Amino acid sequence: MNRRDRPRVIANFAMTADGKVSTRAHTPAAFTSPRDKRRLLEIRALGDAILVGRNTVATDTMSMRIRDRALRASRRAKGLPAEPLRVIVSARGNLDPAWKVFRSPGARRIVFSTRQMPGATRRAILPLCELHLFDAASLPIAEVLSILRRDHDVRTLVCEGGPTLFRSLVEIGALDTLHLTVAPLIFGGRDAPTLTGTHPDFLASIRHFRLESLRTHGGECYLRYRAIRQ
Repeated sequence: MNRRDRPRVIANFAMTADGKVSTRAHTPAAFTSPRDKRRLLEIRALGDAILVGRNTVATDTMSMRIRDRALRASRRAKGLPAEPLRVIVSARGNLDPAWKVFRSPGARRIVFSTRQMPGATRRAILPLCELHLFDAASLPIAEVLSILRRDHDVRTLVCEGGPTLFRSLVEIGALDTLHLTVAPLIFGGRDAPTLTGTHPDFLASIRHFRLESLRTHGGECYLRYRAIRQ
């Protein structure tokens, strides 16, 4: 995908020492320290928009907000809105208007889905968000990125999961920076998802990254990788 047609994409994930981003039951990602939670907000504040998949929003009961006053003020000082746009993607469109993200005040919400979204769900969430529906069986993530860049002036996009969404970004070569927290835990389990989920197949091609920074604190390791374009 042409870099000029999409935002710069930053992904932020936490994983265990054996590479798991959740348990096999896909429980909320709450295994890192308060320091890492603060780091998440700091990375979130870099974006013009936050991108999250349907399952992650539901599992983590996300509001997708930045409540920290200092971070909000810092964004305003740079001429940015206090909080990034909140973008949710779901191929099937099985969203619940009672979720925290739809009930919390803050930045505008944008939902990308397909014609598979039930009619009742469409009617329920239309007053709560801007809705884009594709006539396709799966979500064309490249087109989602193009719309965000072209129609919403999103120059930097922060992806916070989940693994299926992350894999789709990697597959089209749209990941520019990866922030990764490695926690001193081991979950084990064949069915517990890794960064790219539980899909058994390799990617069509290997993606290469360069380590740009590495810091440790309290047993956690904070890494930042930059994609190498070949």
